[in-house]
Amino acid sequence: MMKDGRPKLAVFKFSSCDGCQLSILNLEDELLEIGQRVTIAYFLEASRATVDGPYDVGLVEGSISTPHEKELIKDIRRRCRTLIAIGACATAGGIQALRNWKDVKEFIGVVYAKPEYIETLEKATPVSEHVKVDFELRGCPVNKYQILEVLTAFLAGRKPDIPSYSVCVECKRKGTVCVVVSRGMACLGPVTQAGCGAICPSYGRGCYGCFGPMESPNVESLAERFLQLGVSRRDAALMFKGFTGWAEPFRKAGEVLEG
Repeated sequence: MMKDGRPKLAVFKFSSCDGCQLSILNLEDELLEIGQRVTIAYFLEASRATVDGPYDVGLVEGSISTPHEKELIKDIRRRCRTLIAIGACATAGGIQALRNWKDVKEFIGVVYAKPEYIETLEKATPVSEHVKVDFELRGCPVNKYQILEVLTAFLAGRKPDIPSYSVCVECKRKGTVCVVVSRGMACLGPVTQAGCGAICPSYGRGCYGCFGPMESPNVESLAERFLQLGVSRRDAALMFKGFTGWAEPFRKAGEVLEG
């Protein structure tokens, strides 16, 4: 905490696309208000000016994908009183975790002209597999208003009010006709946590699971429904192995479908 009594906020980036940090910046007017109540001590996406830790609240975007990141996240955990993982990469490994089912050395050899210069871990994993995380905020990217709610809650010393129900609830609230029922389309909405506003079903597409598994998802039943719709076992497995495919419920569903 600063001498003026304002808490110190830090934002860190690991292996990711920066989308969740951009969601923070997209708060715009709200971010200016936050800046009057906290000191944004470390946020390289927004400013080169930094203030040394320890920090009251740390936000972490990105998966842990390199030996350097594996050590750095431990140091960040020591310097943050509260540590919050934000986004699909930080909470479920993200799109990088697609490599977790394959031989990463093969990928490196195909992609890079000089593979010997690449240092990487065998798997891309969420922050929680390496350090204690105080809260996880899902999304690819995160919902900027949920970011605002989480920051407000932790600074006020209360629990964040983030929905744990499925995307289907958001579809019902918007009056969006179910794409599974009306079109026979495979959709991860019934097992995916709400937060996006049901964007994909609103445009006539199935949910891709960007916000990860909802609370107590019945993935087995949904997987069986996909097969009844005529989706091949391989394609059904690939649906679960997407943006948040390394999250345990989705990972298990994909592996069962693939046998």
